[in-house]
Amino acid sequence: MHDFAIGQLHNLLRAVGLADAANTATKLLGEALGPGSRLPLSATPHWPSFVADDHTPVEFSVALAQNERPAVRMIVESLAEQPGSRANLATSLAVLERLAGQYRLRRDKFDLVRDLFLPDDPQGAFAFWYALIVQPSGTPAIKVYLNPEVRGPEHGTGLVTEALSRLGLSSALPAITEHGLRREGLDKFSFFALDLMDENRARVKTYVSHDDAMVADVVHAAAAAPDVDPDLLADVCALACGGTGPFTRRPMMSSYTFMAGDTDRPSGYSLYMPLRDYVEDDLEACERVLAIMARCGLDTSPFVMALASLVRRPLSDGVGLIAHVSLRLGNPKPGVSVYLSSEAYDVTPPRSKALLV
Repeated sequence: MHDFAIGQLHNLLRAVGLADAANTATKLLGEALGPGSRLPLSATPHWPSFVADDHTPVEFSVALAQNERPAVRMIVESLAEQPGSRANLATSLAVLERLAGQYRLRRDKFDLVRDLFLPDDPQGAFAFWYALIVQPSGTPAIKVYLNPEVRGPEHGTGLVTEALSRLGLSSALPAITEHGLRREGLDKFSFFALDLMDENRARVKTYVSHDDAMVADVVHAAAAAPDVDPDLLADVCALACGGTGPFTRRPMMSSYTFMAGDTDRPSGYSLYMPLRDYVEDDLEACERVLAIMARCGLDTSPFVMALASLVRRPLSDGVGLIAHVSLRLGNPKPGVSVYLSSEAYDVTPPRSKALLV
């Protein structure tokens, strides 16, 4: 699987004009994937990673913004030689130690909260994922994702509350609660993320999933942040998921971005839309992404080239290659990201139109 993913990344970087970063980026991905990724690519994954639907432990994305060159991102789960929840976490932390020296990572914020999110016996779908960002500026950026439910679902809100307090953001919790967590039992914290870079640029991000949400619910959730265009948000959500809701399949997900100087509210907001659950196949998903980019005034060519670099089948022959799409609003950089699956292990068959009703 390791070599397969490295080859995909190389092709993707070349397609979007980041070929100069390929050597550094592919080495970074290879390191982050861990020794378990070097097992032969078989019909069955060696570990049921939740990064992707077919359990491939990496997912690619292309981040687009007006008047900006695209960036390529990867979400990665490090796999131990003998994969398991505890072993994978230990492998992830060993990888972090090596990367910290190579890329001068700043772990100040991470060290403040690591004991909350990294117990000896992690529960839930994951304990530690990486986000690796290949940027036109050269040096890659690295982020970690932590699981609020790692000590059990009942502890999620408490973990995030304590983490925000330790990071000096406790005053922001009321804004998140009022806007993002107002529907008891349907809204919950799903991820907690930290940038591993210098203090002035490092972001803290909290993610909230919204089960059975309407467009109006995500517009309300977004109002916790300034500079959010509610009409654009509503239009993009409806374009992505084919209506105004309720969205009863995989949930919509809000993320709140805190930057240096933020205290009582986030600077930015993003909505993540699980496109693959609301289309019949990837051809329809592609059409919806193009419509979203037109609504946002974005050049479609980087997305088209990125998709072409990864696709190995007719788009109508499966669903999930285009996994989801996100809309970024407010600071630090508004835009759209499109998430592309590796499909290293499997392709999900097209979905019948009858199942989308």
